[in-house]
Amino acid sequence: MTELRPLLFAMPGNEDMAAALASHMDAELGEIETRRFPDEETYLRLLTNPAGRSIALVCTLDRPDLKFLPIVFAASAARQLGAISVGLVAPYLSYLRQDKRFRDGEAITSEGFARALSSEVDWLVTVDPHLHRYGSLDAIYSIPSSAVAAAPAIATWISANVPDPLLIGPDSESDQWVASVAALVGAPYKVLIKERLGDRNVRISVPELEGLTGRTPVLVDDIASSAQTMLQATRLLRERTSEPTICIAVHALFAQESFAELGAVAGAVVTTNTVLHASNAIDVSPAIALDAARLINAPPPSRTDQRRPAFVPILDVGK
Repeated sequence: MTELRPLLFAMPGNEDMAAALASHMDAELGEIETRRFPDEETYLRLLTNPAGRSIALVCTLDRPDLKFLPIVFAASAARQLGAISVGLVAPYLSYLRQDKRFRDGEAITSEGFARALSSEVDWLVTVDPHLHRYGSLDAIYSIPSSAVAAAPAIATWISANVPDPLLIGPDSESDQWVASVAALVGAPYKVLIKERLGDRNVRISVPELEGLTGRTPVLVDDIASSAQTMLQATRLLRERTSEPTICIAVHALFAQESFAELGAVAGAVVTTNTVLHASNAIDVSPAIALDAARLINAPPPSRTDQRRPAFVPILDVGK
């Protein structure tokens, strides 16, 4: 009997990434139908039969609140229809910033979201999750997970497009990460000093650049949301260097007018394709596909797994 290939379902807006992953993984693309009822509830239907297949849902989790329930419904439907296992490829993984209770009564949303997502899917692949106080995803996710590094793809792009780069990290926490990109490029690097004063308010200072003038500064960060760090750093670097700053982010969230504001002061703004955006220029789908292929082809989870209650058909209730 011919073994069925893995099946990937693209949640709305994730079609390009799913197609790229399918080509790298020798997987089949499934069809899914979703729409909203007049009362804003979600309708979802799997048009490709997942029975006997290992499947993955592909859904990057920027603006996650409207995306989570459709993932729940798709995973549930696939399992009820006979899928062997259900994984999630979320190139950007949300709800990792609030990893501590800073004030009385605050929800530690990173933990709550991790518990909820771990109860719905069997494995998870993401890119450069914003881990601050957690050593790894295993600290809060109870399912097999993989954190793909964007550094090699970023280094390849810099090497091909930026002559004589000087890598700049946004803060002390980025030191090790930016150092790895710089090592791959074969370029020097410096790290900024950052003090966060609020959601959209940071104070930046630039270290001495003695002996590094004439190089093109390349500011690399994992997330560009309000982009205040990049904005302030780029303005300061304009006073220190003759070359315009290239700004690179892994995840292009860009709230409100932040992308336009950054583009007005930077030489270029470039991101990976973890979040669909006009600035996407660095393709991380080959790296994602390697880890997704490993997890989707792993032995299916035990059916004695107590994370999720067994599905009980409605007609059996009350018997």
